[in-house]
Amino acid sequence: MGKQLETVVVGGGQAGLSVSWHLTQKGREHIVLDRGNIGDAWRKRWDTFCLVTPNWTCRLPGFPYDGDDPDGFMLRDEIVAYVVRFAESFDPPYRSGVEVRRLKPSANRGRFSLDTSEDELSADNVVIAAGTYQRPNIPSWASALPDDIRQIHTQDYRNPEQLPEGAVLVVGSGQSGCQVVEDLHMAGREVHLCVGKAARVPRRYRGRDYIQWLEITGFAELPIAKHPDGLAIRFKPNAHLSGRDGGRTIDLRRLALEGIKLHGRLVNAEGNQIFFADDLAKNLDAADEACRKRVAMIDRYVAKNGVQAPPSDLEKFDWQPDAKPESLDLIEAGIRSVIYATGFRVDFSWIDLPVLDERGYPRYERGVTEVPGLYFVGLHWLHTWGSGLFYQVGQDAEHVVKHLCRS
Repeated sequence: MGKQLETVVVGGGQAGLSVSWHLTQKGREHIVLDRGNIGDAWRKRWDTFCLVTPNWTCRLPGFPYDGDDPDGFMLRDEIVAYVVRFAESFDPPYRSGVEVRRLKPSANRGRFSLDTSEDELSADNVVIAAGTYQRPNIPSWASALPDDIRQIHTQDYRNPEQLPEGAVLVVGSGQSGCQVVEDLHMAGREVHLCVGKAARVPRRYRGRDYIQWLEITGFAELPIAKHPDGLAIRFKPNAHLSGRDGGRTIDLRRLALEGIKLHGRLVNAEGNQIFFADDLAKNLDAADEACRKRVAMIDRYVAKNGVQAPPSDLEKFDWQPDAKPESLDLIEAGIRSVIYATGFRVDFSWIDLPVLDERGYPRYERGVTEVPGLYFVGLHWLHTWGSGLFYQVGQDAEHVVKHLCRS
């Protein structure tokens, strides 16, 4: 390398490749740097991983889903193949195995200097498409657990067989946590789940997939500036939902009736003893209320617009937590493994530019930062609900590329 480029795209996932596609269409010189290989972000998911959004939402630029199951949910290997085929469709200027270690103002050519694992580059524009899943978020109390308890983060989970025999404790009830619980439960494992504040939504409602309702009602196009939660929505967990075996609703009360042992948030550990917050009932009620609000939005739209839709067929599961001690002995419960579904921490500390806020998160408006020539794409709720998904990442990439070409 060691040369000056017009544009460097950092990250070769669907966001970086979408940016590259639009730059290619405009004939603009650029290079895509990826510390791994195309499809790695998906290739490393667990064996039964699948999309939770229907296949028809896969709308990478110039490469929409073209399979025979638009209402289905692609499995892990099918997702990898889709991303690889997208890249092959336009042959991007892509370099694998290159890590960008530092981004800073250039002292010589171009606006920016990039210190990479191979060489130093200079560029007039940099588009960061590295996502927000940089560092697994492991609770501070994890080190207090006994050494003979197997501990892994969801990013390292592959299948139930990799875990020792015995019960499994899953910490965190967001989208990934609930899908891992589902996988373990279907394999016959005894599972304990620490329930947090993630909401839930139905898989299907009034004859349509919930994601289809998001598009019909216009919510999918709602910009973050108009979201009731504002920018805070970027840091909230995704509602739990499943695409497993054709898609299903995940209701924690139903899981409890099926034998999953639910607990409040895990707040501390001392040896074999783990301690929970007394918030299980509150968190379950909050998830139910979030679901009611979301389907009420659909009901209002149906009534206002005269949409033909069958009546609600949502199941209600009557399960309430008993009064339980706020601690549990791992040995007595037979728990041999702990899986942390506690999300990730962002790490943009390698960016030496005045673009990060007090929490280390980038400041931007639809990916355009206050630093001329610097952009972000592919982040959760960058602009809309689908910004971090196959669904709408291409739209944000197009917006950024148009701005880049005008600057």
